Amino acid sequence: MLSLELNKTEMPKVLPIVGAVREGKGQKTVFVKCNDDVKPGQFYMVWIPGIDAKPFAVSYKSKGELGFTSQIVGPFTAEFDRLEKGDKVGLFGPYGNSFTLKENACVVAGGVGMSSVSTLIDFLKNPEIIYGARSKEHLIYTKRFKNKRITYCTDDGSFGRKGFTTEALEEALKNSNNKKSSKKDKNKIKIVYTCGPEVMMKKVAEICEKYKVGCEVSMERHMSCGFGICGKCALNGKFVCVDGPVFNAKELKKLSDFGKEARLKSCRKVPLSEYHAPKAH
Repeated sequence: MLSLELNKTEMPKVLPIVGAVREGKGQKTVFVKCNDDVKPGQFYMVWIPGIDAKPFAVSYKSKGELGFTSQIVGPFTAEFDRLEKGDKVGLFGPYGNSFTLKENACVVAGGVGMSSVSTLIDFLKNPEIIYGARSKEHLIYTKRFKNKRITYCTDDGSFGRKGFTTEALEEALKNSNNKKSSKKDKNKIKIVYTCGPEVMMKKVAEICEKYKVGCEVSMERHMSCGFGICGKCALNGKFVCVDGPVFNAKELKKLSDFGKEARLKSCRKVPLSEYHAPKAH
């Protein structure tokens, strides 16, 4: 049985925004002063006073400062996009679990999902990165990670290689497996971390299983609380906010809804195609 910490009644930390930068088309990062000890993969409920609160991964972490990146998809994120230096937001958290930190890693990100693995990339030692989006204008952090081993993929071929991240991942794992070396080979990929569209993550998990490589995914679902009370992020008996948002390959096998169904704000379960259809965020 899930044991919830029902003392989650803290007030939000209301903090002024100390900086804001445009990342890509309809994408923006805001920065606040905060000294919380937050691990890669954990998230906050970010509250815009008078509007609403939504879950956000920490996309930047430096001494005394945190960043959160958003893409416009509805009313809340449109309001987030208007935030500027001096405005205030509230933070509840950090919540959820985190990625494990292992060597010989590959990170696969899609779209604004890069924001959920960006601090992980900062922590890892020389990971291989595969990042894709619809087009060049939808990519984020290209300057931030310019010195990393990164392969870009775009649907229209406007930047990097034309095609899907999953195709690039399969090539990378195939090349990794074909290396003539012992199990101690320091260059062989041993784990894949991923965040992005769920259909992409589902395929990533299947490819990792095929090549017998570890896999961890960062899941996205509707949330109103962050600690297992609202029920909107329920997933096959788990709550994404407390049991996740990071799930490993063993856990994913028990989540039959992964890559297939999710719950709307009303908690009604629907196919992913309906879940991601234009709606209020």
